[in-house]
Amino acid sequence: MDTLNRDIFRVLFDERCIEKRVRELGAILSKDYYQKNPILVCILRGAVVFLSDLMKSMTLPLEIDFLSLSSYGRSTKTTGMIKVRKDIDLIMKDRHVIIVEDIVDSGLTLQFVYDYLTNLTPKSVSTCVLLNKPSQYKVDLKVDYIGFEIGDEFVVGYGLDYAEKYRNLPYIGVLKEDVYK
Repeated sequence: MDTLNRDIFRVLFDERCIEKRVRELGAILSKDYYQKNPILVCILRGAVVFLSDLMKSMTLPLEIDFLSLSSYGRSTKTTGMIKVRKDIDLIMKDRHVIIVEDIVDSGLTLQFVYDYLTNLTPKSVSTCVLLNKPSQYKVDLKVDYIGFEIGDEFVVGYGLDYAEKYRNLPYIGVLKEDVYK
């Protein structure tokens, strides 16, 4: 872990801060989806840590499913080309669906997932993201539930990665530029 920590320029959100905010989001979602038995659709791989903590904070019956997409490759910027790597398994028709995403950067991936799931005729589709970078949006996007808003910095930890590393950091930090440039 020391090697990973040395690559961090600064910590944006520590474990306690993240835990508190995720509990708050879980409480809000529990209230908003009371008696609706939502399906949480986790966007793999980055959102899996967030999903795990979020669903433990929710106090209602729910189901989970996973969708794996790629738009970054080994870069720090999205390519804009979205590839489906693993499709959902549950039937979304007439269900309340909550997309759980780690970070919204350009908005292209979240818009793709929103449109994809909407075409499966659910009762509703909403979005819950841990980190939001509205200054980087390339599409007009509405995010329903937001953990934190951040600036244009490359962040890792708590599920977020660079080249499949740093996901296991218990906090969210800004990666030093010399690591990825």
